[in-house]
Amino acid sequence: MDKNKRYLNRELSWLSFNERVLQEAADPSVPLIERIRFLGIFSNNQDEFFRVRVASLKRMVDLQHVTRDDYYNYIENPRKILLQVRKKVVELENRFRRTYLEIFEMLEKENIQIIDEEELTPEQALYVENYIREYALPYMCPVMLRNVQQFLVLKDKSIYFAIKLSRKDNRRKREYALVEIPANIVGRFIVLPSSGSQKQIILLDDAIRHCLRDVFNIFDYDEFKAHAIKLTRDAELDIDSDLSQSFLEKISKSVSNRAKGQPVRFIYDETMPKDLLKYIVKRIGIDEYDTLIPGGRYHNFKDFMKFPAVGRHDLEYPPTPPLENYEIKDNKNIFRLIDRKDILLHFPYQRFGHLIDILREAALSPQVTEIKITIYRVAKNSKVINALINAARNGKKVTAVIELQARFDEEANIYWSKRLEEEGVNVLFGMKGLKVHAKLILIRRKEKNTLKNYACISTGNFHEDNARVYTDLCILTSNRDITGEVDRVFEMFEIPYRNYHFEHLLVSPIFMRNRIEKLIDNEINNARKNKPAYIILKINNLVDNRMIDKLYEASCAGVHIQLIVRGVCCLRAGVPGLSENIEARSIVDKFLEHARVFIFCNNNHELYYLSSADWMTRNLDHRIEVACPIYDPELKKLIKENILIQLSDNVKARSLKDGHVNEYLFDNNPPVRSQMMLYEKYLQHSAKEE
Repeated sequence: MDKNKRYLNRELSWLSFNERVLQEAADPSVPLIERIRFLGIFSNNQDEFFRVRVASLKRMVDLQHVTRDDYYNYIENPRKILLQVRKKVVELENRFRRTYLEIFEMLEKENIQIIDEEELTPEQALYVENYIREYALPYMCPVMLRNVQQFLVLKDKSIYFAIKLSRKDNRRKREYALVEIPANIVGRFIVLPSSGSQKQIILLDDAIRHCLRDVFNIFDYDEFKAHAIKLTRDAELDIDSDLSQSFLEKISKSVSNRAKGQPVRFIYDETMPKDLLKYIVKRIGIDEYDTLIPGGRYHNFKDFMKFPAVGRHDLEYPPTPPLENYEIKDNKNIFRLIDRKDILLHFPYQRFGHLIDILREAALSPQVTEIKITIYRVAKNSKVINALINAARNGKKVTAVIELQARFDEEANIYWSKRLEEEGVNVLFGMKGLKVHAKLILIRRKEKNTLKNYACISTGNFHEDNARVYTDLCILTSNRDITGEVDRVFEMFEIPYRNYHFEHLLVSPIFMRNRIEKLIDNEINNARKNKPAYIILKINNLVDNRMIDKLYEASCAGVHIQLIVRGVCCLRAGVPGLSENIEARSIVDKFLEHARVFIFCNNNHELYYLSSADWMTRNLDHRIEVACPIYDPELKKLIKENILIQLSDNVKARSLKDGHVNEYLFDNNPPVRSQMMLYEKYLQHSAKEE
């Protein structure tokens, strides 16, 4: 088969994933306020898509060449892909607008109304004027465009008003200005005073429109027309080769320069006067390959992720507070428990606080001598970091391997690296040329005159905020084989130029790809011998063409393959003669599916792995990743039960079958909404143990 037809395009597949998010916003069975928040998630995803993926395509066009890895994954011409992307983006934006209007019509039926500046009552107008004067005006600094030699550097993630100022009695007298809307400081929504059950909200944009006379009160104008604009920039870091600078200094400098990254998308109010639009586009420096997108009155819908509930909790999902892990909750000594058996934590169904409790106990316990951890992303006010600092203050040897190039978290990680170093923590920055994406904790304790290791291997970051939304699995173990190899991974960071071998963990870029290929080959050989052969994969992204080819080979050999892929899936499922034995689905629901699980039949002696890695070239070849085997029979059973529940989802699952992408997998069986079924399962389990 022609290579162009053998794989789905990565960018279009990503847009297909975000289309599933938009489906949630359009789904009438989703509570109304949650539907608004899905609009926000969709918009936020689109922003990141342009900052990263579209920016990468533009660089390929600009450079007129691609690297070997890029060529393998970009068979098509990047110019052609950009045109296809633009077409799909416009299609999704049109669907977004229709969904937006539909939702807000339904909100009005629920006595929740979003009004603009023309609809304010006199009392509300006074409230808005006072609000803007007190909270927003101090952060607003208009730039009069006639006065500037160098055009204002528009910030990514911000929205601006391009404003035309004029006089009613003198149409020739006019001026243009730019002003940033301080939504990130003030908040996007203002809940207005209202009577009875009616709730009214005005967007900060329209509140500012109402107050433009105050904003420009020193000028002699009486008419103001404000048009929203938004610029998205290339988010790639440009790390220079200055040998006199430390890696920390280089990343800091690159993050600062990101604010001036090349434009990749410009969204504007389509009612903007053409002369003003032409002037701004020219001054920004947008070329023919940038995406100019005419939009409506409002931009930055990502703020709708924080749409206020205004007391209407019946229009939100029912609360699902994280549950206690029944094995941990009554145990005063968590290490004694882990010494007896492996423990599996499943977030957000179960408390991330269990992991914090382990770190706090390790920080205080006289038996603990050392703590090692990898840090990719952590919460803003991180309890994980606080526990590490407490451990260092209590005389423990603490090592933190911090990834400075965690996209969009670079500034936070620079801050935490300095903070930890100040507290005496040994801070490492991984290995040159390889991002550290593995999620590992190692705790060393003195027990009976010997040192014993305890490890935590997770599919997601040690981030308590994300753990409320992201579904991740985390194994706690004292297994010598596993903890010994976790320790060896940390040794790689401290002494990187040795040869390291791993028999139990799958570690990239050393062994993971080859070991996975051997596991697939084993299934292929079993299928050819008429032995049971199947593979179940739950991952976020399936992009690497070599791995896709291996799955195609397995399918052709008769291996039954079931895929649960949340995001990008470049594999074409269900194609006769290529992948007819592959079923692919995606689940988008209340929580963000994030766990990676690999299950191989192995002639009915199943092999299980939890992994930090997706099947992408970057994860397998250019990052430090770890997949951990599951040896405990009880945990294997638990993981299999959970995966089978997800494979039976007929409410929130969509088909990724070639030619039928994003069709809901409805059937005549009783409804199974897997996330809620998993929550109920853990709830019942916890209640039984009480």
